[in-house]
Amino acid sequence: MSACVPTRTTDPSRTKHVHPPHSPPPTPPRRFRIEGADVSASVAVFLIALPLSLGIALATGAPLQAGLVAAAVGGIVAGRFGGSPLQVSGPAAGLTVVTADLIHRYGWRTTCAITVLAGLAQLGLGCLRVARTALAVSPAIVHGMLAGIGVTIAVAQLHIVLGGTPQSAVLDNLRALPAQLANLRPAAASASALTLALLLLWPRIPGRAGSVLRKVPAALVAVSGATVTAHLAGLALPRVDLPSWSSHALAGLPEGPALGLVAAVLTTTLVCSVQSLLGAVAVDKLVAGRPGLPSRVGRSRLDRELLGQGAANIVSGSLGGLPVAGVAVRSSANVRAGAVSRNSTMLHGVLVVVAALLLVPILERIPLASLAALVMAVGIQMVSLHHIRTVTRHREVLVYAVTTLGVVVLGVLAGVLLGVAVAVAVALHRLTRTRIAHDEKEGVHYVHVRGQLTFLAVPRLSRALHLVPQGTHAVVELDGSFMDHAAYESLQDWQKTHIAQGGSVDITGRRADVRIGEPGSRTGQLIEDGSAAAATSTAGCRCRPWTPWRNHQCDRPRPGSSPAHGGHPGGPGGSAEPSGHDLARGISAFQRNTAPLVRGELARLAREGQRPSQLFLTCADSRLVTSMITSSGPGDLFVVRNVGNLVPLPGEESGDDSVAAAIEYAVDVLQVRSITVCGHSGCGAMQALINSEPGGARTPLKRWLRHGLPSLERMADATRSGARLAGRSPADAVEQLCLTNVVQQLEHLRTHESVARALRDGALELHGMYFHVGEAQAYLLTEADEGGVFHHVRAAELSV
Repeated sequence: MSACVPTRTTDPSRTKHVHPPHSPPPTPPRRFRIEGADVSASVAVFLIALPLSLGIALATGAPLQAGLVAAAVGGIVAGRFGGSPLQVSGPAAGLTVVTADLIHRYGWRTTCAITVLAGLAQLGLGCLRVARTALAVSPAIVHGMLAGIGVTIAVAQLHIVLGGTPQSAVLDNLRALPAQLANLRPAAASASALTLALLLLWPRIPGRAGSVLRKVPAALVAVSGATVTAHLAGLALPRVDLPSWSSHALAGLPEGPALGLVAAVLTTTLVCSVQSLLGAVAVDKLVAGRPGLPSRVGRSRLDRELLGQGAANIVSGSLGGLPVAGVAVRSSANVRAGAVSRNSTMLHGVLVVVAALLLVPILERIPLASLAALVMAVGIQMVSLHHIRTVTRHREVLVYAVTTLGVVVLGVLAGVLLGVAVAVAVALHRLTRTRIAHDEKEGVHYVHVRGQLTFLAVPRLSRALHLVPQGTHAVVELDGSFMDHAAYESLQDWQKTHIAQGGSVDITGRRADVRIGEPGSRTGQLIEDGSAAAATSTAGCRCRPWTPWRNHQCDRPRPGSSPAHGGHPGGPGGSAEPSGHDLARGISAFQRNTAPLVRGELARLAREGQRPSQLFLTCADSRLVTSMITSSGPGDLFVVRNVGNLVPLPGEESGDDSVAAAIEYAVDVLQVRSITVCGHSGCGAMQALINSEPGGARTPLKRWLRHGLPSLERMADATRSGARLAGRSPADAVEQLCLTNVVQQLEHLRTHESVARALRDGALELHGMYFHVGEAQAYLLTEADEGGVFHHVRAAELSV
């Protein structure tokens, strides 16, 4: 069936339709515009990419023009279609070893064909949406792979630095190194030494002049300095040779054994994809550190990034370029130079094209030894001490070392596969390695379990548990995150038997949430029992670690009351235990589970004293947990709580020494940088103020609430604009008074001498805050909000 096509032609005699005055004119087409920040960032990235692209092409043994082709295609194609707008792609040092090996085995034209096939494989992976799977690779394997590639690059380029020619294998290069040192060529070594010296010293130029000079990339300065020096000194050195573009070799049909070609495509695809995806994640972290940029750029779309990298590799391979991947050095330079969109990456690619066409006479003056020194420095930097410390801290040194040695000796693909095998073996070893020990101290028998408790450890667990005599108190410490069904049943059966024989059991651990594979339960049960005295009575307790601040109690109705007869658990009368027992049980849980985790930090605070950043003045309402709603910890807040979050005016008659003393101590002694007055919804003090009647007995509560009368008068004043929440008016008079009270108490704060003095000196800020209990939503009022509008607080609005 044919599509319906309108047959009406344009009639020149028809009058042009004019929009009536009330109709808005059509929006004009958006004009393409490149921001100045993107232009300056693209220039900075171009100045880094140009010498590095030539150096990486030299290191692989490919035509030097291939590096320029890959840099241009990576910037334009991957920059336009990739999912990480600020990541810069091009020839990467991490692909040097792979590409050099392919050129040595199959020749340049087949290597280009392999690059095209790897790009097609990346397109397929992007369509299958498996980009996130690449992030499941252990970081120790990725860092080990990069370190092995770095060692290989550095050893190979060292021969060119010394004036010789590298071999194809690392071991061959190491064996040939003594002979190369004996035949040192002074001219090449001098140019290389100057390049390395400029690379090292340029970023460390001190003073104001250094801050200006450091804006020029060190790589460009190093290569330019060595080039100018070699030209002025008349050194006879091999230099860059860029043949005519008309003789540039393009991709050809792949030639070689099918199995070898498949392995080559898989290796190129793996290295390109993993490096690009990890680079995109790293760029996201850099973007998050720039205020306002995350909301404009957004997070990287990894599947789209894989599609963009695949398209770039297809184009680069077809045009006779090196494989393309995301490059960390250029990407970080792009973000730090102020780029705000993908236009920076694309413009850098255009600049590379211009340089490749117009700057050939200048590029051909660069000594090859200088480029080799630049690439050797990049290879050395790929062996990161930070990564080594990280894998050491996480006990993955073995995986890192095996991967590094495997890449150096066996090649990238074999080294990565070897690293994966070792990582799996280490994970299985940790899963099956469980240390179980029994000891006795002062009549209490301890059974320590370290590691995951699976069926493989049940025989050793049973032997340790049967060492506990009948009728004694036992403590089983579980230091792990998982317990399977077999271990659970074994421990539960022993616990029931031991309690039936007159003993008591306390099951504890550094983790309060040891998962148990309980039959019939999807999420498992949580072991969080009480002290030895309560071990038997709490056998049916199903409390979770967060239940204390949920105002919840175990469902054990008191005698004569049941849930069916009004005894609601957690409500009034819902607990069979006196409050003193709840207090003791809470303290016991803290000593068992929390104290071991915070003891070191509290010990530091005890040595150094308290240095809080702010004074937090809020209501005594039990529903306000200051540490929870501010995500603060010990030593962060100096908290003052009273009924109604009131700040009495200074003065002997109307003042209150308790609050005034806290304010003076916080400002003058602790030197806090901010004071926050926090009100909340449903405040009983504000309700009492509204319902108060003149006269009556002057109880302590009424005498205290007189400090809130100015807030009541402020709310009733028709000449003042009422405080409100962003987007809506207060729900009722109580909420209106709660908001007005925060604004009024901030004015009271300014009348205190210490606060007024700190405000004049610019050493203090005042903030108002309102917390809606039912919505769990915080609203913030700053000094700039003279109208008394409380704004939402969202994570996206906060700077790092």
